[in-house]
Amino acid sequence: MPTTIATDGTPLHYRVLGDGPRTVVLVHGWMMSGAVWDAMLEKLDMTGLRMVVPDHRGTGASGRPASGYSLEQYAKDVLAVADHAGAKRFALVGHSMGGQIAKWVASEAPGRVSGLVLLNSVPASGLPLPPDAAGLFRTSAGDRQKQATILGLACKQLSPESLEGMLKDAGGVSKEAIEQCFDAWTAGGFADRLAAITAPTLVVATDDPFLPPLFLKQAVVALIQNARLTHLPGPGHYPQVERPAETAALVAAFLAGSSAQA
Repeated sequence: MPTTIATDGTPLHYRVLGDGPRTVVLVHGWMMSGAVWDAMLEKLDMTGLRMVVPDHRGTGASGRPASGYSLEQYAKDVLAVADHAGAKRFALVGHSMGGQIAKWVASEAPGRVSGLVLLNSVPASGLPLPPDAAGLFRTSAGDRQKQATILGLACKQLSPESLEGMLKDAGGVSKEAIEQCFDAWTAGGFADRLAAITAPTLVVATDDPFLPPLFLKQAVVALIQNARLTHLPGPGHYPQVERPAETAALVAAFLAGSSAQA
């Protein structure tokens, strides 16, 4: 399993699947590791694709530093992984907080990003939560019941088996990552950077109770040139787990279209 080193010395673990000429980096969100993509990857047509799947710091097999859980550092981590994987140009698929990170990368290095898929992306401006919800989310590290409550609120079509897998994954995320990442994605604060994004962008909305389609259209799509919205009805916040086949088909179709444009 490849590992590289972040700018602050943190080991960053990632997986590579497929050996096609087009590299796609999958950027996961809060409270999970890169394993959150596995169900979608099983359904994805990998023809011509090389998928790079990092574990963010504090998750999966990556290092667990005491600090560095900012959106800017995460973007640097993604670029470090892309460099180590030999990807000079790549597409990004980001989910939730991973959508924020993907937008930061695409604004930081627009010449390297060939396409952008944002699944239920938190806006660049952040997403403040009501005090009760914020307390639940921020204190959920290592607490299976709290994390089950969060997934119960977020998801609409999650099977018992998928829920169990996600809880196992979430249980391994460090306390520092849970707390500091929560602070980072709720605060956001980089909407002014989005004008630099030049990549064709697909924003996928679902029946997510936290990030409904109309909100994503106003808070995400409207701020990015060459962005469009598609709505996948049914699933909640984790379409790649709740409806992996349909999500894989949307991602594959966009990647094929943006490759043809390029």
